[in-house]
Amino acid sequence: MPIEPAPASAVDATRTTVAPTPAPIKTPSDIPARIAATLREALSCPDDVVELAVVTFAAGGHLLLEDVPGVGKTTLARAFARAINADVSRIQFTPDMLPGDLTGVSVWSRRDERFEFHPGPLFANIVIADEINRANPKTQSAMLEAMSERQVSVDGMTHPLPDPYFVIATQNPIELEGTYPLPEAQLDRFMTCTTFGYPDAAAESAMLTAEDWFHPLDRIRRVCDARDAAAMRAAVRAVTLERAVADYIVTIVRATRDHDGVRYGASPRAGLALAAMARARAYADGRAYVLPDDVRVLAAPVLAHRLVLDDAFGAIDGAMARARDVIADIVRATPVPRA
Repeated sequence: MPIEPAPASAVDATRTTVAPTPAPIKTPSDIPARIAATLREALSCPDDVVELAVVTFAAGGHLLLEDVPGVGKTTLARAFARAINADVSRIQFTPDMLPGDLTGVSVWSRRDERFEFHPGPLFANIVIADEINRANPKTQSAMLEAMSERQVSVDGMTHPLPDPYFVIATQNPIELEGTYPLPEAQLDRFMTCTTFGYPDAAAESAMLTAEDWFHPLDRIRRVCDARDAAAMRAAVRAVTLERAVADYIVTIVRATRDHDGVRYGASPRAGLALAAMARARAYADGRAYVLPDDVRVLAAPVLAHRLVLDDAFGAIDGAMARARDVIADIVRATPVPRA
């Protein structure tokens, strides 16, 4: 399989529908493990990052990958897209982009004497938003309705987006020139946020020799199609969340609003996201019920990027790490419910 060339323009308008037929799916519960397996075989990213990406997709949310350049953020996003036999588009964000570059535009048709809507790259099952913080705030606002409502409004008309719909966005937190910080409202639309970190020496050495023979994306297998993914997401929503575990989630979320050093804590939407992620993790683990451990493991990637810290916490650099420390303190201090 040849390596896909980089797009010539800011928006890769030629969305690709991957064609190879995946192996048969016995039940929707097979999908998370199979996606994780093919990603681990081809990529050198940490297992917890792979698991988080798969669980976020199963939960019906969106994923933000934040780390320094060159650690594989975009490669993971493209690999995940190849594992799903669905419509895929990639957007390279730039400061001069306009909302219409994402949503699409209405064009007058002389033949039909009416306006025809030409959909933009947001109309795909998997949307890779590369360097999302390079777009200006007006363009970033076009993502809000798509990510939250699964629809796009253009010229007074509402257009539904495909199902399933999954946005994987990347951003570089250390390069500030020519970037626009994501507003809190948009960060809240991302169900999870995580970082890669640098690979260990053995993995980095393996990367150097492996690329002499193949590109990592060439080893990604097609795992499922859009219909299988929709069935999996429906099954995730049926996972049982006991009242005691629900109260545990609420206690953690509410504690972020009263913690020293936090100006604005997590919203009720954060609690819904944490519950959905806990259900998805339980499902991927083969359970029909959520455990408190699911909540504990997922609390930081779901909640940390939603916190607005006080100025007393220091400069912008390292704010995410400090937010994760806040979540860790809260989780340690919150009593775990017992059966």
